[in-house]
Amino acid sequence: MLTRLKNLATLHRRAVPPVGATPHAVVHAENKWRLLRYHARPQGLAVAAPVLLVPSLINRHYVLDLTPGKSFAEFLVGQGFDVFCVDWGRPDAEDRHVTFDAIADRALGRALRRVCDLSGQPQAHVLGYCLGGTLTAIHAALHPERVASLCCVAAPIAFAEAGIMRTWLTAPGFDIDALVDGFGLMPAAFLQFSFQMLRPTLGLSKAVHLIDRAWNDKFLDGWLALETWANDNVAIPGEFYRTYVRDLYQRDLLRQGRLLAGGRRVDLGEIRCPLLVVTFTVDAIAPAACCAPLLDLAGSADKRRVEFDGSHVGGMTSSPAAKGLWPQMAGFWMGQESPRGPL
Repeated sequence: MLTRLKNLATLHRRAVPPVGATPHAVVHAENKWRLLRYHARPQGLAVAAPVLLVPSLINRHYVLDLTPGKSFAEFLVGQGFDVFCVDWGRPDAEDRHVTFDAIADRALGRALRRVCDLSGQPQAHVLGYCLGGTLTAIHAALHPERVASLCCVAAPIAFAEAGIMRTWLTAPGFDIDALVDGFGLMPAAFLQFSFQMLRPTLGLSKAVHLIDRAWNDKFLDGWLALETWANDNVAIPGEFYRTYVRDLYQRDLLRQGRLLAGGRRVDLGEIRCPLLVVTFTVDAIAPAACCAPLLDLAGSADKRRVEFDGSHVGGMTSSPAAKGLWPQMAGFWMGQESPRGPL
């Protein structure tokens, strides 16, 4: 009890553990976004094809490299993978006209080409998380030639099943054109508030959990790292957001095979590579019902689903995820090709 009270009383002075700290190099950069390559272990790779991590645009990339010991990127490097990650950066006012096509078609295409060039491999395993999973599914359907396999984690596909978020975005009073025309760049505070309102009691729940486990220094470090990430929000380009809301949430064009990207119709049936779909049991942002339909829509012969206990963020960053989910994803990639060297 005394340790708990002391830790709570000094929490505001507690040093935040390093975030995004897995050693890496910037191997490509355009405008605000960068491509990171994590330093591989010297004793050989688990699989020949590299792994490209694609996070959401709405939050920072280091949710996948949270803090030492709780980093998915660190875990993959430790397993012998050649790991890359897209860091979408911090758009500002000059980026308000960046379109959905510029991200889903062109930026991801250049990232994949650079990954393949640097690794000397013709294809890469691609993991998309949240909106990053939606974008990678779209890209894999349009440009399957560089995608060795696709793993979509909590990635909305059937937006008519997106729950409360879709109810808000399709309400008669929600005018997407007025918002984008007025803001230009959609503010980080606006986006953060919308996600907070999906679970309005989440703050209270986190406070109770914090008090209950304040005696545990390891828990406190992880809690501070995650809170640092959760409050490090970024704005997103208005034109991207206009298409994202209008064509995906409001019209549900992706599931219907009517979405246009890069001047072409997106047919998810053109995804032929091995596919892994990960859903979480308590996900208010991307309910399983809006993520799982990718399994039926994709044309892959090898397609699997993992339903993991947890929330949209906790399901991917928690200790149970590190022990259960992460090894399953690593095993999925290892199963695609023969080992190239010792782990």
